Order: sequence, then C-alpha cells, then structure tokens
Amino acid sequence: MIAPGDAHMRAKKVGNRFKVEVFHGEKVNGHCPSVDVLFESVAKECGSNAIGIILTGMDYDGAKGLLTMRKNGTRTIGQDEKTCVVYGMPKVAYNIGAVERQASLDNIPQLIFSMLK
Repeated sequence: MIAPGDAHMRAKKVGNRFKVEVFHGEKVNGHCPSVDVLFESVAKECGSNAIGIILTGMDYDGAKGLLTMRKNGTRTIGQDEKTCVVYGMPKVAYNIGAVERQASLDNIPQLIFSMLK
C-alpha cells in the first residue's frame, strides 16, 4: 500500500492480524505522509514480526522510527549509498544505529529472504 499524498499510514494489530490505517493528521518532520509515523506504529504493533527497510530519500524522515523498530526487535535494512539516488534518509538511519544491515537495491530482496529464515 502507498500512502496518499495528504494522509499518514499506521499499522494496527487486530486480533492476530495486522492492518494498515490511513488517517489525516498534522505534518511530522515536515511531511504528510511521514515515514516516522508508519515506522513508530510498526515498532509498537508488530515488534519482531516485521522487517523495516529505508530506501533513497531526502532528509531524515523515517530514521527515528526505524531506530524504534530496531530497538523493539524488528530486523532493519538500509539502502547503501552507491545505489541511492539521494543518500539522505538511509544515511541518517545508518548514522544513528537504526540500520542493522546495508545493501544495494538489487540485494535487498535476498537479504529479506535471509532475515525471514
């Protein structure tokens, strides 16, 4: 699912399933949708039942949320500098310790599969 341009997304646990809610709210880190809003909800609701991936992008949105995910048991991946168009978001996430493993865009699918084992 891709967030609409004027709304946030969050993960919600309902029974033993997870769903995604779309909602309107204030900008976070200057963005709506904000990756931090989604990642913080995944950290809270999913914990180790998720894998967080941060890809190319400007600024720092998503870095703090990814760190919270990692602290809550989520495996995390950041796109490497070489394959990023803009090495902003993944760089900040890596620098604050939110990224467990860095990988090229082409190698991220294999890394996800290895983390699922």
